[in-house]
Amino acid sequence: MPEFDHKISVIIPAYNVEGLLEKCVISVVSQDYPKDLLEIIVVDDGSTDGTAGILDDLAGKYDNIKAVHKANGGSSSARNAGLSIANGDYVGFVDSDDFISPQMYSTLMEAAVRLGSDMVQISRDEIAEDGSKLPDVVIPPAKETVITPTEHLETLLLHKGDASFCTKLTRRSLFTDDMRFPEGELNEDFYLMIHMLEKVNNLVILPQQYYHVFYRSGSNSRKKKEDRDYFPSVFTDIVRNADVALKLVRDNHPQLTSVAERFGYVQRLDYLLHIPVSKMAPDNSFYVQVVKSVRKDLFKIMQNSYLTGRQKTYLVLLGIAPKAVRKTHARIRGL
Repeated sequence: MPEFDHKISVIIPAYNVEGLLEKCVISVVSQDYPKDLLEIIVVDDGSTDGTAGILDDLAGKYDNIKAVHKANGGSSSARNAGLSIANGDYVGFVDSDDFISPQMYSTLMEAAVRLGSDMVQISRDEIAEDGSKLPDVVIPPAKETVITPTEHLETLLLHKGDASFCTKLTRRSLFTDDMRFPEGELNEDFYLMIHMLEKVNNLVILPQQYYHVFYRSGSNSRKKKEDRDYFPSVFTDIVRNADVALKLVRDNHPQLTSVAERFGYVQRLDYLLHIPVSKMAPDNSFYVQVVKSVRKDLFKIMQNSYLTGRQKTYLVLLGIAPKAVRKTHARIRGL
């Protein structure tokens, strides 16, 4: 193993995860990276179960764990609280219901130092509640790959890249006062990532799947199957962030405009295919605006070469008769 002299701060936001927190934290404590260079900051975001007590027990057991307790403010608020006290040269994040392989941070840091990179990304896999492996959301590269920030932005807009900060080591100096996670929203990683990429020198993507995403029902962005009217706010946030991305692209990367427009159309399609029929009402102003924007852009949608024929068909139909198409779609899927 190479000798390391860079400190890493790992920030873990935790809210009501008493059954999962210990597995997550122990996977970070058990890294083969030097313990004196690994600072673990766990932020209890106002949990109402036994999370706070478990965290305090872990902090009493391991010298490199810092326990932070704060009022509930959401994942972004907890991450920002961790950033405010982080001392590492590089920063990593782990969601409290996920876990990581022992070699993750040593592998990331070796590449960061060797290539002088501001940001290095490991690959991930997806684990179901029953422990089975789910299909990959992001396909790992065949070998170590170095790309420009603009190239990474393009992969994100094509839904091929990974916007998560959890799979990455990022130079702490990039987290300036104006580069923090947006509070009160989901899809926060994407928002911060597209802005931070403007400051990154390059991005290294590694093929090893050392970050393990655990899918549990009822988490922020995952729909509870038993609740037909449940509509996670992430679906509104992804539409808003698509508009933010389009403005950023038009200002800084005009060559990606068609790709960014495609991204916005796909996010709106995702919104319209998930919104419960009961919420497709004239007094739902956000829904009304989504439908209006699709209708207004029907010609541009048909001309966009980055959209598939299936996506174009759905968007046209949803633009013309959103409620009828949504009812049919729900009936076909048995929802």
